[in-house]
Amino acid sequence: MGTFDPIKGFGVTFATMFKKVVTEEYPEVKKIPAPRFHGRHQLNRHPDGLEKCVGCELCAWACPADAIFVEGGDNTDEARYSPGERYGKDYQINYLRCIGCGLCIEACPTRALTMTNEYETADDNRQDLIYTKEDLLAPLLPGMEAPPHPMRLGADEQDYYVRGPELARGRGVPEGETVESGQEEARR
Repeated sequence: MGTFDPIKGFGVTFATMFKKVVTEEYPEVKKIPAPRFHGRHQLNRHPDGLEKCVGCELCAWACPADAIFVEGGDNTDEARYSPGERYGKDYQINYLRCIGCGLCIEACPTRALTMTNEYETADDNRQDLIYTKEDLLAPLLPGMEAPPHPMRLGADEQDYYVRGPELARGRGVPEGETVESGQEEARR
């Protein structure tokens, strides 16, 4: 160790002592994340309010942290939650384990699961960090009906997946927008 090494080290400290301090005013002033930021997960809906999740469990299989639990259920004519034969009866994401990699989003064949820009997921209770289906479902927008209800956009699930965008336009969703909006979109 040289004679001047401690002086060099303190030089960095002395140089920063006279610079203006940058203070983040969080949580009073919230930072707006980048548009493609991956935050909290969201289970999306079709334009009539039916859920897009078909309970296939591919997201749970793709999750490297084993943070997702999905149990599928069968739709009936009396209780229809999604246009297909099945729906996600029980859906949970454990944010104590989630690493935010987005592999679950890539695995979803129906684009039922997406990630919003919401980044405030900290909590002081471990049980509150296990999000259930009710916590993850997208809010009902105007014109949507809470499931269970019959299919309103067509006779079968092909109408929802093949002709979905044109059917959404008929329900009042503007061109260039999707019904996969987060809570910030629903508040507008």
